[in-house]
Amino acid sequence: MNTHPHTAPAPVSFYRPQRGHKAPTMRSPEYVQMSTAAAITLGLMQGQMYRTDCTHCLNLLLTYPEGCRANCSYCGLARHREESKDYAERNFIRVEWPAARFDEVLERMQNGTDRGRFERMCISMITHPDSDQDALTLLQRWVRAVPDIPVSILSNPTSMQRDDLLRLRDHGAEIFTVALDAASPGVFAQTRGAPVGGPHRWEHYWRVLEWAAEIFGPEHFGTHLICGMGETEQEMLEVCQRVCDLGGHNHLFAFFPEQGSLMEQWQPVARDQWRRVQLGRFIIDYADGRFENMQFNDQGQVIDFGILPAQQDALIASGTPFRTSGCPGKENEAISVCNRPYGDSTPTDIRSFPFALNAHDLDCVRRQLAGEAVGTFNEE
Repeated sequence: MNTHPHTAPAPVSFYRPQRGHKAPTMRSPEYVQMSTAAAITLGLMQGQMYRTDCTHCLNLLLTYPEGCRANCSYCGLARHREESKDYAERNFIRVEWPAARFDEVLERMQNGTDRGRFERMCISMITHPDSDQDALTLLQRWVRAVPDIPVSILSNPTSMQRDDLLRLRDHGAEIFTVALDAASPGVFAQTRGAPVGGPHRWEHYWRVLEWAAEIFGPEHFGTHLICGMGETEQEMLEVCQRVCDLGGHNHLFAFFPEQGSLMEQWQPVARDQWRRVQLGRFIIDYADGRFENMQFNDQGQVIDFGILPAQQDALIASGTPFRTSGCPGKENEAISVCNRPYGDSTPTDIRSFPFALNAHDLDCVRRQLAGEAVGTFNEE
């Protein structure tokens, strides 16, 4: 991704992190951070993204000078970084998250010529005492100002009880998601729980997912999962089936080490593992496949996806299983409008494609599924 700063000084209402600069005090709900792709699409930053011109989901992140109070070992916002880096300057899923006044975001959405490029808005919560109330405040203001663009909530289950989900639904949230991230109790504890000084607990996350299934209903809730943090493919796809059976969808991320995180020395998820999990997740979520019909070897790797070869070949040829997975837009529920350009890989080694795959992309994916060490994606 190539981004270019404004030639004139940025307005007071917009803050783009700069190396060595102390960030001003910015606090939600007055301020929100947003992904670089969202800032470019909204017109707050100049820049270009490789092979895609925008994102169709406005990703907003709650922000506080004191930061997130969790300590997830793979996250750029983790509490352990507070002594070495100002909070507003920390990276998150590999990209900058510039800040703006929420009033300005609403004004641009109401009056801007590019508002039609957004099909969804997402409020991402963090672990902070004010996060629950501030998420509700932003939701209420958005629904009044931009009622035709639906809202997803990326929740912080640790601070939430059942009534919190009811309030969000009753005030207009359409989709509720839980960033489970880890696919097994052991990996969850080691990356998010007590062993790393974190407050999150596997059992409570699943309790909140079950509340979401009841309160928001089928197709209106889901979970985020990160592939490559020590779980097996079998464990990952078993969780995908569990979420699907509740009525939800699974949004996958490829593990890519975040600079400054406790896991920054880990290797990215193996390409063949990632492609098999992407395909298996899609079969479970959208192709009526079942985890129980899949076969795995002694290492927990998929050796049979449990569907007919012709159906499997057609799914691969479509390229859709290998696109970014997330909340849907207006046209096709299997294709996410939250395409998160290069949030889990570099443009030269694309893991989640934020656009439709071309013939060259499909050839690389097929070779990766076959175990070949292919990683460079260049346009033909």
